[in-house]
Amino acid sequence: MSETTPQQRAKRPRSAVAGPYGHPFHPILVTIPIGAWVASLIFDIIGLVSDDPEPWVAGARVLILIGLVGAVLAAGVGFLDYSQLARGTAARKTATVHMALNLGVTVLFVVNLLVRWSADDDDVSILGFILSIVGLGALGVSGWLGGKLSYRYGVRVADERTQTEGFR
Repeated sequence: MSETTPQQRAKRPRSAVAGPYGHPFHPILVTIPIGAWVASLIFDIIGLVSDDPEPWVAGARVLILIGLVGAVLAAGVGFLDYSQLARGTAARKTATVHMALNLGVTVLFVVNLLVRWSADDDDVSILGFILSIVGLGALGVSGWLGGKLSYRYGVRVADERTQTEGFR
């Protein structure tokens, strides 16, 4: 039986919960917090210029909550992928920074939600608005690192033999 290299191991799912080989669940789950949190910022902007900001303020708060639920789901399966990376590798170091940024962003959006819950719905929370901008900026950096993990290091990407099937 041949020995599995760290690179081959990083391409394989740790369990079925992480998604099948060549089709991980983490990338699809991250669209939930990204989409919800971007939409919440858009709701804030509309609320800032609206004559009646109340529905936009309430909507932004709900979207932040939806994003937090999605972030927990994405983190769970992302950690399964992380656990497949060999210690001391560039991929593991990049993934550690990616994970730390995402955890920080999630904490930032928890604080953001608490700030918004403590405010009234008559106006957009400026502190919440600023927290969203900072959080989305950090999320952009983290997303770039996630892309590096997939597209440069090939984490959870099918090997070239499997990829060849699409070009026959």
